[in-house]
Amino acid sequence: MTKKRVLFVCATGIATSTVVEEKVIEYCKDQGIEFDYDQRNVASVPNIADDFDLIVATTNIPYKLDVPVMSGLPILTGWGSQEVLDQIADALR
Repeated sequence: MTKKRVLFVCATGIATSTVVEEKVIEYCKDQGIEFDYDQRNVASVPNIADDFDLIVATTNIPYKLDVPVMSGLPILTGWGSQEVLDQIADALR
């Protein structure tokens, strides 16, 4: 079975997406879920979105995409983070 691919996105592709990426990787590892991932800025999304199974973003994605997009903001704030982590894990199973 091919590993699913997740794209972590923030405005610059550096700061908040790194925090969310690390928390999602740790959570999924604890759940026994492996996946491939990349991290980019929001401007690069239209050109690469089709290469991924899921996008987790800490900024608005202003594009119409065929790939599901989940907000990573609850993971940053802590409000609703468990629910979002569970949804991400479910999407990757």
